[in-house]
Amino acid sequence: MRQSSAWFSRTWEKTSSPPYKMYPHHREREQPIFSTRAHVFQIDPTTKRNWIPASKHAVTVSFFYDANRNVYRIISVGGTKAIINCTLTPSMTFTKTSQKFGQWADSRANTVYGLGFATEQQLHQFSEKFKEVKDAARLAREKSQDKDLANTALTIAAPQDLSDELQSPPMMCVNGPDDKLFRSQSADITLSAEKERIKKMLSEGSICEMNLDAELFTLQDSNSKLVAALHEANANVEQWKKQLVAYQEETERLRDQVAELEAHGGQGPSELLKNELTQSLEELEALLKAKDEEIHILQGKKAEYHEMEHERDKAVHKMREMEMRNSELERRIQNTEQNLSNSLEERDRMDTEIQRAIEILDIKIFDLNDLRQSLVKLLVK
Repeated sequence: MRQSSAWFSRTWEKTSSPPYKMYPHHREREQPIFSTRAHVFQIDPTTKRNWIPASKHAVTVSFFYDANRNVYRIISVGGTKAIINCTLTPSMTFTKTSQKFGQWADSRANTVYGLGFATEQQLHQFSEKFKEVKDAARLAREKSQDKDLANTALTIAAPQDLSDELQSPPMMCVNGPDDKLFRSQSADITLSAEKERIKKMLSEGSICEMNLDAELFTLQDSNSKLVAALHEANANVEQWKKQLVAYQEETERLRDQVAELEAHGGQGPSELLKNELTQSLEELEALLKAKDEEIHILQGKKAEYHEMEHERDKAVHKMREMEMRNSELERRIQNTEQNLSNSLEERDRMDTEIQRAIEILDIKIFDLNDLRQSLVKLLVK
């Protein structure tokens, strides 16, 4: 049995291929675009104030570009340990805190990296390269988003083709227990990416809907304020009209008194009374003019109210369109999830069949090995 186990192990090693040969390391796809040397520090996760040295001496800090994934990374290795492995995003900022020291925050790693350079020129070069790579990452992300939106539109236009592709039988290799279902994994990755893109579109639609809701709420608030102001203005107009009629009656009465006094031809006190009545009449005319101006202003506000009401109707129409679009996206996501569930069930079934075939193959190999040992014994005898 020991000889059969050893023969089986040697046979297995010859026939099977190591999995790492099928998948080259991702560093082989990346190209360095800039390198410098610096002392690396990380912020103390407890105090968030003190710096902890990540390297005992100056190490190489490099910018790498992955053409396949279209991403930029900052990588620094000390011995066999990766000191810095940071994917650059457009939101990152490199800050110079002194003449030879700079830092930036990595939210994914939940840490802050600090670099101490030997000269101020090296710090300046690294800062300029950081800005350049950050702008390139921003452009790459925008292009990737545009491409994803275009792919999503094409995929949504032909969901049946996507379903047929995802349900196609995966290719497999029965060389050993470490072999994978490559096409099944590719289908899962494609479907997951499609699902993420649709969810992203749905979230963008939700954000637009929230913005429209906020705009509608603002318009409704302004509308209610304008309605209240209009009602108040109408009430004031009625009151001012009554006051105006009263002032006109008072003016006519005063004029009659003035005319009566002039008819009597009296002097002294009647002249003084006439001056007072004239002054009161001027004040009433000025007040009447001011009230007329306020009436014109309120009429202009009424026109603005009608315009705001029209804008509110437009906002309500946009919100209804966004709700219909969100409903359509939710329906497509449900279909995609159903396709994903069917694909996963198909993959599980294929995994079970492959495992059964491997077990049968192991038994056959073991039986052949026993037969070989028996033949060897017969030949020896």
